[in-house]
Amino acid sequence: MAALYEEFTLCGLVQTQNASDSPIQGIERDGDSDHAVVTDSTRSVTLYKVSDQKPLGSWTVKQGQLLTCPAVFNFQTKEYVVVSDNKVIRVWKDEDLNLDKAFKATVTADVWRVHSAPGGEPVVLFQRGAVRFLDSLLSAPQQPIEDVLSEEEVIRWSTNIVAEEQHFVLFTTEQKGECCLYVQRLNPNTLQKYRLEREDSGASPLSFSASLRDKHLNLLYLYPNGCVYQSVVAARGYVGLEGVQALPRSLRLRLAVGEGELGAASAVALDEAHVAVVGVPHPSARTGKDFLCIWNTNFQTLQAGKEMAGRIHGQVWCYLGKLFVPHGKALSVIPYDCQKSSLASALGKLRHTGIAVSKSSVAVPSWNTLLHGDQPQGPTKIVETRKSKLSRKSQSAQALTVDQVLELIKTGPVDEVQREVEALVSRGDAQDLQLSVGQLACHLVARSQAETAFYTPVALAQLVQTQFLCHSVCPGLLLLSLEHKDYFLCQLCLQLFPDIPEVVTCACLKTFISVPDGDVEMVSLEPDSVSFMEGLVAAGARGGQQNGFSPPLFEEDSCDANHQPKPPQDKKNHTLQLEACPVGLHKAVLLNEVLQTPYSDNFLLPHLKDLDTQQVILFLQYLQFVYLKYSQDVYTQTPGLRSPTMTQIIDWVCLLLDAHFTVLVMAPDAKGLLSNLQSFVKSQVKLFSELGKIESSLQELHKMKLSKDISQYSIEVIELF
Repeated sequence: MAALYEEFTLCGLVQTQNASDSPIQGIERDGDSDHAVVTDSTRSVTLYKVSDQKPLGSWTVKQGQLLTCPAVFNFQTKEYVVVSDNKVIRVWKDEDLNLDKAFKATVTADVWRVHSAPGGEPVVLFQRGAVRFLDSLLSAPQQPIEDVLSEEEVIRWSTNIVAEEQHFVLFTTEQKGECCLYVQRLNPNTLQKYRLEREDSGASPLSFSASLRDKHLNLLYLYPNGCVYQSVVAARGYVGLEGVQALPRSLRLRLAVGEGELGAASAVALDEAHVAVVGVPHPSARTGKDFLCIWNTNFQTLQAGKEMAGRIHGQVWCYLGKLFVPHGKALSVIPYDCQKSSLASALGKLRHTGIAVSKSSVAVPSWNTLLHGDQPQGPTKIVETRKSKLSRKSQSAQALTVDQVLELIKTGPVDEVQREVEALVSRGDAQDLQLSVGQLACHLVARSQAETAFYTPVALAQLVQTQFLCHSVCPGLLLLSLEHKDYFLCQLCLQLFPDIPEVVTCACLKTFISVPDGDVEMVSLEPDSVSFMEGLVAAGARGGQQNGFSPPLFEEDSCDANHQPKPPQDKKNHTLQLEACPVGLHKAVLLNEVLQTPYSDNFLLPHLKDLDTQQVILFLQYLQFVYLKYSQDVYTQTPGLRSPTMTQIIDWVCLLLDAHFTVLVMAPDAKGLLSNLQSFVKSQVKLFSELGKIESSLQELHKMKLSKDISQYSIEVIELF
């Protein structure tokens, strides 16, 4: 459980000439837990007493000079340190009034940052990657500074960590879109370089945060697509290894970013289970608004949120239970509290006093209303009728709180329960909804399981759409939707729940495979997923050459030596048969959702064995169909449409074959299917083999210099050796 408390303004901000630049370089702590050292983006350093919001001292360099890194506090000598004009290190005490008369030393290379932490000596990180202790540097400021980084490599972020007599300096670099992490250990002095995995978009992380937990260095970083990753480096027993090491990562959060990508956002780890994120839209708020949110990474739940007015610069600092966020024209301080993670608190199942709701109407959710805000004509009239009834009723009755709605769910009629749940969700504050949505869903599911006639599909869909639900919050919801054949809600859960168990995933697969096509064709499903399948089937109807193989040539690659070639007409019929989708359009959409559901191979494989032979054959035929369409040159996937990847398709084929290979080999109906799958593999192996033969030639083409004397028409002979 986590909470954000009432914010207060520490100081005003002076806007820079460039609106995109932040007015603050950095915020550091000093020896007093109630103090904050604030360095602005130009010439001033100010010491504040946070609880009183009063400045205790301020120091400024001369006009024409510029502070180029944030000031820090030397915990050993009780002095402040700052760098001006990249090379001038200044040291002073809090009783000094004139910064220009304080001690200063000019070094031989540009400084990136000075880092200081309790229990350790301050260190200086230079822009070319070299690290020096402050005392040794000041004793010989003209000492030569080596270059650690390559010529085009630039530092993007740095920090230092002091714990258990160990001192680390961490910094990340970027070069031509490649990001690396350097871990500099002091005493003994060793340096290790790690390469971060690249995103498919090629984007670089927006922010980094580092901490030491359980004798491991934990690096947390946020990408523009809303993904928050964590990488772990061993601290104890660290040995400097030669060369660049790959840095594994794990996905901790996937934040909804709305349209486009994040421009200015930051994430900082608060403890082992909570992350503070600023500059990311709130899941339930309108677009165009920036929030400070605390997320529980263990349960993927939003714990607290607060709107930050004005421009967000993508900066957040965390010291001793307080978050410092510059936004608009103010630097705000927001106290926070993170309690030890428990399932009840993280999933919103603790006792809550309830929230009052205002008078407004809620439209019946559909994919159009949920995604685009527009409503179909039919349901609009129904909602207007309800609105008039609610308007008359609300004149004499107070809006229901969460506790009152929970009591209503136990005994109330379906229509009234659904109406009040919809109203509560639409009128509630985002932070309060995070606590109450889980309770509402669990109560609705519990009564639906107890009473067959009670089921509220619209209210359940709206609760899922808040994105405050996951499978561990309400384990019975997805199975309940399967029982009631509510495929719209099934699809919604498969898309938004990140923690669906493999046994439930297989239950969904078995249901979708077994349901008749006609039963799902009239069901309203998510438009983008339906559009994807319509485009895929349409592309298949046009035909085309496949990458690496062609269906009419399957017989040529057959491993049966006695097999006789079929006449051309048979090959044509075989091609047409492969291009026909073996399942209906809407059934295919639901199967695609299963393909995109996260899973673990070890846990999924035993449950796949529960499928019967005909279900496995049908699913493999569908996977073969999608695989063929993906391989066609004529098919181009539309960006933004929800669809499975080629890797997901191949992984599922492998899993099904592993689970049912013996049965499939013995089944006469599967002989042709297995033969086709074997042909796929052989053709791809042949393709990659041929590509490998010309790999060296292709590399030579890249090395060749193009002739500048090329007219509009020319013939150039290229010799490959």
